[in-house]
Amino acid sequence: MKETPLLDRLLQLQNEKLISFHMPGHKNGKIFNKYNYKNFKDCLTNIDTTEILGTDNLHKAKEVIKKAQERASEAFKSEETYFLVNGSTSGIYSMVMAATSPGDKIIVGRNCHQSVINITILGDLAPVYLYPEMDLQQGIALGISPEEVERSLKEHPDAKAVVITYPTYHGLASDLKRIAEIVHQHGKMLLVDEAHGAHLGLSDKLPMTALECGADAVVQSIHKTLPAFTQSSMLHVQGNRIDREKLKFMLRLHQTTSPSYILMASLDLATTIYRDHGKLLMEELLHNIEAFKEKMKNIPKVTVLGSERIGSHFIKSMDTTRLWMSMYQNKINGYQLENRLRKEFGIQMELSNLYGVLGMTSIGNDKEDFEKLYEAMAALSKEKGSDEIGGMPFFSYAIPKRAFTPKEALYKKKKKVKLKESIGHISGEYLIPYPPGIPILIPGEVIEEEMVTYVKTMVVRGMEVTGLKDQSCERIEIIE
Repeated sequence: MKETPLLDRLLQLQNEKLISFHMPGHKNGKIFNKYNYKNFKDCLTNIDTTEILGTDNLHKAKEVIKKAQERASEAFKSEETYFLVNGSTSGIYSMVMAATSPGDKIIVGRNCHQSVINITILGDLAPVYLYPEMDLQQGIALGISPEEVERSLKEHPDAKAVVITYPTYHGLASDLKRIAEIVHQHGKMLLVDEAHGAHLGLSDKLPMTALECGADAVVQSIHKTLPAFTQSSMLHVQGNRIDREKLKFMLRLHQTTSPSYILMASLDLATTIYRDHGKLLMEELLHNIEAFKEKMKNIPKVTVLGSERIGSHFIKSMDTTRLWMSMYQNKINGYQLENRLRKEFGIQMELSNLYGVLGMTSIGNDKEDFEKLYEAMAALSKEKGSDEIGGMPFFSYAIPKRAFTPKEALYKKKKKVKLKESIGHISGEYLIPYPPGIPILIPGEVIEEEMVTYVKTMVVRGMEVTGLKDQSCERIEIIE
């Protein structure tokens, strides 16, 4: 038995020299080499330090960390910026709890990340869900209607804030500026999970940033699309609607007392690259993507999602740095495509579902990456796929009936039953297809037959489901 199985596997991946169309945004460190920051990678053990003389303190920043955060605030055009070393989850927890008190209602897009639901448990909040438009065939969340936000605020005038995911995992952006206007007209706070949009400020060809749209607090996963290490994020604030002293307390509450200086240094470096080189790099990236999509038009039975969705299904704009590709017409499903790109061509995508794969590009990708991806897709298109690719069962994505709030459900007595026997009962667990990590069932909600059919069918076809204690996805906890 190997003594360092995880380290050995990571070193094996390093030796494979995979082409990265997945997070993190530094793309195997290529971007550090490009701008002569190779010494940053080489000195990690030396800068892995703690709060000593000269290194400042994240939770009471007065010197170098304060300066680094101020530089980030200037670069990302916020009034104040805070470094996050516990991922965007800690930022979401902090801004939501800064905007609410126990027992409050909060309006949330149902296509939110699991962390948004988790904070309703920790904060003892009652979530009210906004229903996004859905692509029922491909299982992709589309836009959220500003009118839906208005309706929800009128029905729940006691809600304290609205939480919107912008853009989505697939790069689709609702009309956040109009949503911000509506939320503020009702005297509420707009909190935005912009985990997938840290790069948006680098080009006018991309959706407006959440701050430009008027959000009060915004969380960005810098590591996803910019050159920072995994788990490195930022929280930006503007305006006077959110209590900043309460926010700072919540950040201390939800972040480690031993913050990683390596992660903070990577945020500092990402800020420099963003500020000094970001716009040129983004221009090159968008040019490479456009050239790739143009070449892909010559490959039969391959679909690449373009800007055709803009203007429909409440989609205001689209992040074109996301590549959604399908060879389903060629009888190669998304799981098969992701697997074959990795094993046969050394290309790793971000995620897959039955119909296609998603590539997460960044300013760390270069022209050669797209040439290799095109060559791989062209080669696969010439092969005959399998008749056993399967279809996706109908799933409405309707929000289930709620019997208890998530926190109430957490403390109820539960028992474990077979999934097929759970229909009509109240769930004590999550059902979360992953990625992208959007719950289709939340503790306290009633389990419906279509959920069970969908999960059982899709697990067989390769979909991963998290949230259940039973990793085989055959049993689920229900409330007695």
